[in-house]
Amino acid sequence: MSPAPIRSRQAVVAQQRVLGIDPGLTRCGLGCVDIDPGRRVRLVQVGVVRTPPAQSPELRLLTITEAIEDWIARLGPSVVSIERVFAQDNLRSVISVAQVMGVAMAAGARAGLEVAQHTPSEAKAAVTGSGTADKAQVQAMVTRILGLDAPPRPADAADALAQAICHGWRGGGTGADDATDMVSAGGSVRASARTPAQRQWAAAQAAARRTGAVDPRRIRR
Repeated sequence: MSPAPIRSRQAVVAQQRVLGIDPGLTRCGLGCVDIDPGRRVRLVQVGVVRTPPAQSPELRLLTITEAIEDWIARLGPSVVSIERVFAQDNLRSVISVAQVMGVAMAAGARAGLEVAQHTPSEAKAAVTGSGTADKAQVQAMVTRILGLDAPPRPADAADALAQAICHGWRGGGTGADDATDMVSAGGSVRASARTPAQRQWAAAQAAARRTGAVDPRRIRR
């Protein structure tokens, strides 16, 4: 049974639920995590939406859209974070990825959620410490951070979780002085434009750092 969505203001301060999306037309990774102000991360759900290449593009996009909307409705994330892809060698691939990014952004906006974007390098750096880490390293660190018995597979699933963790640790008000800009789908959002819940989250994270919260990556399991 899926965990009940987080709704109360007190719960928002206690933890943030992030839905990470690794956009792709054949495989779209989805990963949802809860992150508390002390940077501890708990897995909520992870999976991959698959669509057949022989199917019409609009039907494939519809399948992905419906899956994302279902995850949002069932899990109740407070923010959707989507991998931002700038360029690829294959023009057809970058167009299809951009299309999936678009439907993901629209699904988040339709649900009234903050929609953020982080590049693959940002997500890699957040979970491994290196923006050039390979997929195996990302899978290994996501497994360690979440305390999983086995790496999330396929790699798209691990990338979605890394995207969610990246936003929880770096985006949406992680500055100790509450002055850090929040990167969203529309660009940089000023700290003053944050919602009351986002300001509470930023303050809770800052307080946790001042009391010496432990980075989960340094915990020996």
